[in-house]
Amino acid sequence: ALRQPFNRLIFHVRASYYDETALIVRQLTNLGLKKIAVFYQNDAYGKAGLDGVTRALADLKLAPVATATVERNSVEVKAATDKLMAAKPDAVVQIAAYAGSAAFVRSARKAGFGGTFYNVSFVGTQALADELGKDGAGVVVSQVVPSPYQPSRQITREFLEAIKKGGDKVQANYSSMEGYLAARVFSEGLRQAQAGGKGLTRESFITGTEAIGNQTISGFPVAFSATSHAASKFVEMSMLTGDGRVRT
Repeated sequence: ALRQPFNRLIFHVRASYYDETALIVRQLTNLGLKKIAVFYQNDAYGKAGLDGVTRALADLKLAPVATATVERNSVEVKAATDKLMAAKPDAVVQIAAYAGSAAFVRSARKAGFGGTFYNVSFVGTQALADELGKDGAGVVVSQVVPSPYQPSRQITREFLEAIKKGGDKVQANYSSMEGYLAARVFSEGLRQAQAGGKGLTRESFITGTEAIGNQTISGFPVAFSATSHAASKFVEMSMLTGDGRVRT
């Protein structure tokens, strides 16, 4: 895996899938919803998400009531729908690309499921919203960067200003916000590397990025050190509105 064991050549700006699934499980169980099923993509990404949900539930002495898979780049979800709906879950956590996730939402609702669907950020929030349209109302997606639509945060205001300066060639969404934030962290690592006075090399960039330490980048907290290259544990929830928008 990319995060374990520790690799000093890799820096992570976003929170981990475990951070995301742990918050999803915590929110669901705080609402009294303990029958949680998992619909996941049959690959390393999907299995990492399943592991995150399973670990988070195990911490509460719980386990998924059922699990089912979809193949990558597939929308064949009937078997998964039949299996998960038979378990009568309160909620379904989805760890899949947007097309498979959207197909499952529609299939499960057609089968009479009235619970909530939770997705992790990798799904592609806007792509999922566009694919589902009105069927997306109430679908939840965890996010690892601040909302690109709420200028109350300094990092968001600066992000939106950067888009304007670029001639509005980039759409403001969660994916572009994550790219912007990663670029800001990368730039700070370069600045720290050059400030060390040894020129810009691979080694000076590594030590420079580690030297970022604990600070905020336009209000967004990051933390690097020589023993930790995981900058953030920021996770918050968003919800699709059914008209192509995303609410936080």
